[in-house]
Amino acid sequence: MRTFPSDRWVRAFVGDTMIADSRDPLLFWEADSPIPGYAFSLGSVHREFLSESSAPPERHGFEFFRPKGDVSKWFDIVVGERFVPHAAWVLTGLEDRIALSWQPGTIDRWLEEDVQVFGHPRDPFHRVDALQSSRHVTATVNSVVLADTRNPVVLFETNLPARYYFPAGDVNTEVLVPAAMTSVCPYKGTADRYWDVVGHADLTAAAWSYSSPFAAVGEIRSRISFYNELVDFTIDGIPQDRPASPFSEKEQRPA
Repeated sequence: MRTFPSDRWVRAFVGDTMIADSRDPLLFWEADSPIPGYAFSLGSVHREFLSESSAPPERHGFEFFRPKGDVSKWFDIVVGERFVPHAAWVLTGLEDRIALSWQPGTIDRWLEEDVQVFGHPRDPFHRVDALQSSRHVTATVNSVVLADTRNPVVLFETNLPARYYFPAGDVNTEVLVPAAMTSVCPYKGTADRYWDVVGHADLTAAAWSYSSPFAAVGEIRSRISFYNELVDFTIDGIPQDRPASPFSEKEQRPA
């Protein structure tokens, strides 16, 4: 497990009730996890809202928001009539800290300084750049063209494959059907549209779009991207190998 001290003022709320208020949160990355969590000193957590509990049921598949390592204590959060099971824990090796879950439905609101954060903590070693390009990019599956453009926006994100965002007019929407899901990213915003690829049960939520991305990556607005871990890309006539990433397996998606 890797840790890094943060100078950010971080607060966590269930409803309007503050559960944690810290000026010295500790970022931690568990083994094989691409995203960090916050571990709070005992004095910065309002422990009157925590009730020690048993371990949760065995996990099924990959879960970003559940601890991967050994947990010495589990806690439920109880605020009035609100009961949030297994929402906090103490990791072995960080016994003087309490981690809070970022799983949707647990902590309702996170603030870094006075700015609300979504999805998971921002990683200070993580960078995202969205660059206009003139590369010729095609995405296919079993020789069926999903998208073909000479006007992509390439999104470069630390520790992830480059993502190619296609203009909607350059995407073969006849082979896509809407998927009823969304996801949030602290760097890009809310991916509010997802699509499955028709006739491919393993390509659920294989494409997505941000209608209102954060300003820093505004170039991707309303464009459509595909997991290049799952479909075949050709760039400037050169077939690309499918990269391996945390999103290569169905249980680990969406991005």
